[in-house]
Amino acid sequence: MAAGATVRPSGGGGSGLWDAASLSLRLAAMTEQDPELKRFGADYHGYRLRPPLADRTIRSFERESGVRLPESYRRFLAEVADGGAGPYYGVLGLTEQLDDEDAVHDLREECLAPGFLATPFPYTRAIPGPGKGSRARYELSGTLVIAEAGCGMFARLVVTGKSAGQVWFDDPDWGGLAPGPDFRTWYTDWLESTG
Repeated sequence: MAAGATVRPSGGGGSGLWDAASLSLRLAAMTEQDPELKRFGADYHGYRLRPPLADRTIRSFERESGVRLPESYRRFLAEVADGGAGPYYGVLGLTEQLDDEDAVHDLREECLAPGFLATPFPYTRAIPGPGKGSRARYELSGTLVIAEAGCGMFARLVVTGKSAGQVWFDDPDWGGLAPGPDFRTWYTDWLESTG
């Protein structure tokens, strides 16, 4: 695959969402183009993916959380990886053990609290932030933090509610909460970007 090639949906009898081989080739090309890991977040994830999850592990998480994960994310976990290389500092693994000092640790713990993911996310449009000097207060139930963007900003996958499947950008100190594309588009846009 050429360095600028796109990631195709998988063919054949799979889900049609992911082509793990094509994705791996694209990550290899990105590694070759950025050997010094200068692209934002690359020094953290190193263009490496964690192993995919067994279906029973995903089902167990869903049972304990009282949710069904959005299909594109669920298939990513099963067919591609349990996190690793991706937008910002990379995709957090569903089973990844986070260091207590990691900026996203407490937010991920909140997401895993009983009932949090099962409570529908209430928004369908952007919620403006407070601007400089204060912190936004908005409801984040029904979302799972999937990536840290730095400076107190995060990507959240909406798991339940009318916006389920979308990745929202959470900037509580300045910009607020902004809707984004579905998980697959969010991830493949990063794969196909050049900067």
